[in-house]
Amino acid sequence: MSAALIVIDMINTYEHEDAERLLPSVREALPGMLRALERARADGSDVEVIYVNDNFGRWRSHHDELLRTALDGPHADVVEPLRPDDSSLFVVKARHSIFYETPLEYLLSQHGIRRIVLCGQVTEQCVLYSALDAHIRHLDVTVPRDAVAHIHPDLADAALRMMERNMGARVTESGADDLFD
Repeated sequence: MSAALIVIDMINTYEHEDAERLLPSVREALPGMLRALERARADGSDVEVIYVNDNFGRWRSHHDELLRTALDGPHADVVEPLRPDDSSLFVVKARHSIFYETPLEYLLSQHGIRRIVLCGQVTEQCVLYSALDAHIRHLDVTVPRDAVAHIHPDLADAALRMMERNMGARVTESGADDLFD
């Protein structure tokens, strides 16, 4: 594998303070996330799909429990289309960055992955912090702007500009021919 699509925090019950502001953006970004997932999962694709998800303070939980809880929640309609398949990898995180005290860096190294594509939520929080942590690890980062969801549109725009300008991330669309190149 030379690239990975990383799906950030999409296994979610949306039972948090900013959920009402976030959900419209999630619904808008869902087609872009699905497009990226479909391309990553296509036959012959050399792209690993890795879900990195908040554990929501459930320290005894694992990915099946997190998924089941989200699918039983009131917003299963945005979780179901993105559910991990049998070949997807799953990393549980407790803080904003996908790298902070997780085994993700080791997993990427073991799979020879130096290029990551970030999709999911929240652009101005977890996606931004993850892009920064990837940058300091000398990974190539791509962020399809139509496959990330935000709470605050102005901060999301600024975050995308920061990722591109300050971190060398490639900001593109999920339909770009070179999304995983």
